[in-house]
Amino acid sequence: MVEDRVDDRVVDDAGVDEPTKAQINRWRRYLANERAEAAVYRELARRKEGEEREILLALADSEARHEEYWRDKLGNYVGFPRQPDLQTRFMGVLAKRFGSVFTLALMQTAESRNPYLKDEDASPQIAADERIHAEVVRGLATRGREKMSGGFRAAVFGANDGLVSNLALVVGVMGSGVSSNMILLTGLSGLLAGALSMAAGEWVSVKSQGELLEASTPHPKAHTLLPQLDVNANELKLVYRARGLSEQEAQAKANSEFARMALEQAIGLDREDHPEGIEAPTRADDVVGSAWTAAGSSFLFFATGAFIPIIPFLFGASPATGALIAVLLVSGALMITGGVVGVLSGKAPLSRALRQLAIGLSAAGVTYLLGLAFGTVLG
Repeated sequence: MVEDRVDDRVVDDAGVDEPTKAQINRWRRYLANERAEAAVYRELARRKEGEEREILLALADSEARHEEYWRDKLGNYVGFPRQPDLQTRFMGVLAKRFGSVFTLALMQTAESRNPYLKDEDASPQIAADERIHAEVVRGLATRGREKMSGGFRAAVFGANDGLVSNLALVVGVMGSGVSSNMILLTGLSGLLAGALSMAAGEWVSVKSQGELLEASTPHPKAHTLLPQLDVNANELKLVYRARGLSEQEAQAKANSEFARMALEQAIGLDREDHPEGIEAPTRADDVVGSAWTAAGSSFLFFATGAFIPIIPFLFGASPATGALIAVLLVSGALMITGGVVGVLSGKAPLSRALRQLAIGLSAAGVTYLLGLAFGTVLG
């Protein structure tokens, strides 16, 4: 075979373009990533059952088809298997050790960054597949987020509130020029005051939500009144209209319930045991959770976050040294909570971690300047 070079391309004697070095490297990277992503989906599927397992295995099969596309594209240039990108490897570790919630959230971000859209070497079908994969993974990740208890999200946000508020308080008091003991006392007071305030607010919020839900829930004995209603007057239709159905829909549903009641009476069923007519109420606690549980978790997680800034002062650190250590400790914790929030929201964890860090340090900086100002005025 005779080869000629045209620009940076290699053309054989049949006029067929040979891939450039840059193309070969890019295709090999695509191949490695597709292979690794298929493995991630299979690992996630191994931990699932039913519909979610089928969806994940279907995604793995699709990634395997993409892998085959790049293998065919490379031909004799396929070379030895290479490592996938660092992020893809990281997702593989998460899939093996921690399950699907965090992994799917990261996969959602990865699938959204579709390199094939701007690559002429990728077929339109593969580019479209990857865009659809992003939506499929978004749906699966949403399922995972919904299955996660609200308590976990409350833990992250509660701890973050404690970190930021108590760091700001400690640094602000330090700026006024007080002693380490006074900073410690102030930090402990801020911890208790903030945690109790959070707990009380959460208790009132959940309790009020439960009471509102209870006020909107059908009376527990309403279904027992059906046999006593006048079929012709049909007040039952008014119940359904009051709940938002149109007149025709309410009439149809009422007729259906009366027909059901007649059938139940004919076969001897007791409506006490079959309260389907006017929906049986759902306990408020089953929907919004326990107010005491919410209050307790809010207290605990806020206090945990608020405790970190006062750690150096518990060991007798000087105001300046203690404040510096507190800032470093809280910075690390803020990066962690920000990263977790980013993962759960399907966003890049690093950018969310840096954003959280910037917010926390900005609050501390403002209170420090205010502390300096008050210390100067009062001094």
